[in-house]
Amino acid sequence: MIRGALVSILFGAALLAALSACGEKKEAAAPPPREVSGDSIAYFCKMAVNEHPGPKGQVFVTDRDEPYWFASARDAIAFTMLPDEPKNIMAIYVTDEARARNWDRPEPGSWVDAREAFFVIESRRTGGMGAAEAVPFSDQQAARDFIAQYGGRMVRFADMPRDYILSFGVGPEGSATDMNASPPDMSRESPESHDEP
Repeated sequence: MIRGALVSILFGAALLAALSACGEKKEAAAPPPREVSGDSIAYFCKMAVNEHPGPKGQVFVTDRDEPYWFASARDAIAFTMLPDEPKNIMAIYVTDEARARNWDRPEPGSWVDAREAFFVIESRRTGGMGAAEAVPFSDQQAARDFIAQYGGRMVRFADMPRDYILSFGVGPEGSATDMNASPPDMSRESPESHDEP
């Protein structure tokens, strides 16, 4: 009788464990970073990623095998902030400038998880399209050395200022241009185009 009760208890415990395991959602492992190729097209500008200097970015989401590519680390961060972009993000990788030796074409294998990186913003180095960049480093001292040479300040991914990331950089007369703003109307000719010589 005791043996039968013990078997029933063990069976019940095993059944309960199996049922609770069915209810758990297993989190998929983040894929490793990919390397930039001629087929890596930047999500925002639709140009080849390797045509731009400076740090690059790639973002993986759960329902897509290939990453979204970005011509700058700053664009990859902007993707995570913009309300209309996917939020099912599995991984965000950016070029690790602590390991990369070539600003124009960072070497393969020079990637760091953006959420773990130290970023230098407001420096004198510009990224893709000559825009202000968020320069990523896996090593805090490397970020400090970069600041000593190029200026700027260090921030972590979670503390990244939205206004810095979501502006295109510095526009005419030093005014910041907003990534959410409508582009200027270029369909009208400027008055100068009609000036007589």
